Amino acid sequence: MSNIATAFGIHEALKQLGLSEINEGTSTGTKNFGSGETISSYSPVDGTLIGKVKTTTEADYGKVMDAATSAFKDWRLKPAPLRGEIVRQFGEKLRELKEPLGKLVSYEMGKSYQEGLGEVQEMIDICDFAVGLSRQLHGLTMHSERPGHRMYEQYHPLGVVGIISAFNFPVAVWAWNTALAWVCGDVCIWKPSEKTPLCGVACQNIITQVLKENNLPEGISCLINGDYKVGELMTSDNRIPLVSATGSIRMGKIVAKAVAARLGKSLLELGGNNAIIVTPDADIKMTVIGAVFGAVGTAGQRCTSTRRLIVHESVYDQVKNAVTDAYKQLRIGNPLDENNHVGPLIDTEAVKMYNSALEKAKAEGGSVLIEGGVLVGDGYESGCYVKPAIVEADNSFKIVQEETFAPILYVLKYSGGIENAIAQQNGVVQGLSSAIMTNNLREAERFLSASGSDCGIANVNIGTSGAEIGGAFGGEKETGGGRESGSDAWKVYMRRQTNTINYTTELPLAQGIKFDL
Repeated sequence: MSNIATAFGIHEALKQLGLSEINEGTSTGTKNFGSGETISSYSPVDGTLIGKVKTTTEADYGKVMDAATSAFKDWRLKPAPLRGEIVRQFGEKLRELKEPLGKLVSYEMGKSYQEGLGEVQEMIDICDFAVGLSRQLHGLTMHSERPGHRMYEQYHPLGVVGIISAFNFPVAVWAWNTALAWVCGDVCIWKPSEKTPLCGVACQNIITQVLKENNLPEGISCLINGDYKVGELMTSDNRIPLVSATGSIRMGKIVAKAVAARLGKSLLELGGNNAIIVTPDADIKMTVIGAVFGAVGTAGQRCTSTRRLIVHESVYDQVKNAVTDAYKQLRIGNPLDENNHVGPLIDTEAVKMYNSALEKAKAEGGSVLIEGGVLVGDGYESGCYVKPAIVEADNSFKIVQEETFAPILYVLKYSGGIENAIAQQNGVVQGLSSAIMTNNLREAERFLSASGSDCGIANVNIGTSGAEIGGAFGGEKETGGGRESGSDAWKVYMRRQTNTINYTTELPLAQGIKFDL
């Protein structure tokens, strides 16, 4: 282990999470680990090899599916409140292991330790939400047009739910899906990102312990590891009625096509190109906090990261100067050190995309306000640390229309009324998160109206980044249109059934049709 890993207790965290031998590529003895090639996980924090896991072969996948389909036959018959009890116990384990799991998230992915802890807290929160939900999986009753008949709707489990998650939220997004799916009576197979495989193994170790303590089949929660080829085993499998996938728009289109070809269901959470509109009536101090955290939090690697700042010409210089001044105060470095604001990108490929985006922005006529660049020297040995950059640009720039998973903020100007700002904000193919900074009630309501923001998330006087468990999370247009987490997102994990009961001795037909024998 490196000096950083030793100083911040990474070895002890791995031990607490059952990963002390993971660097030797050994199996934990469950059915959820593969026998294929080895994935090596290097920390973007310091370039250290954290551990190795085996990938899932096609034969391994077959065994996993056998375990999952068998477990579903038993799990679906458990009363929903009992399923909620298992999720409650899982949440309690997460509370006990919040610190070590948060450290692993930070060290393997590169986000700040506080954000790592926050991600585990999201897991705990969705468990709490799911526990309450387990007593509220309600349908509807309806009046029948036929005398002596009763109609109602009920929901049943779907079956095996496939989950494909991205590196930027290596544990929380899985929990959003699986906690709800479990209380709904489904079993889950999870393919975490090959860039953060140890987070997946750690979570699997935790839930495996809960299932074992309750004498429940291990197939309720399964883990497979590997690249897109392993994911393709799920997307093409008729035994998986729902695939929930988080990632790029390009990946989402491939998943959607494959799942639709077999008439399956897909839940897609894809790219974001999120904007904050700043009107003449904005609170500038609040604007700066929301914009800076939104743009540099998780080194710009959130799907809800702020990419565009659309500012009215009357306050443009004031906002621009305030944001650039704030950037000059940012501290970039080891994310486990809570004195730092910004950690590394996930890997050197992400650094290449960051550099390419900046060059394209300049080539299209963008004016650099805060220069970017790769950091080198002591503390930056991994080659993954970059400077958050700010570029004055135009919404029509091709690079501005794209999502770059890096800390690059484009500052755009608008004139006239709020409708012009909304047109710029909506003028991209993505539709995930959006925000407006204003103390003008009319502007706020216009932004939230049917002719306002076209995103799945629309905020007033808070930034684009971050979401609470209670609300449904997701976006529109090429963001995918799916919803996870709160509200009635649980319904996607179940199949709806309409029931009609005739308690008479007659058999009247609907719509008054006569069929006498």
